[in-house]
Amino acid sequence: MAETLRKGTRVTGSERSELASDLKERYDGGESIRSLAAATGRSYGFVHRLLTEAGVNLRGRGGATRRNPNQG
Repeated sequence: MAETLRKGTRVTGSERSELASDLKERYDGGESIRSLAAATGRSYGFVHRLLTEAGVNLRGRGGATRRNPNQG
């Protein structure tokens, strides 16, 4: 479903719900928002908004975190 959308087309109604459900499943499976955006040809913001609308608990940014060098 997600691969059939043309970039910049308006996504509404049941098509939007179906896309949100598909993206939610893939995001919960471990894919990043950036990879989902690239795979669907949509923007990061669009994918982020759809996931939020679908009630997804978004993960943190990840990567290396800073630690206080004085802590053990």
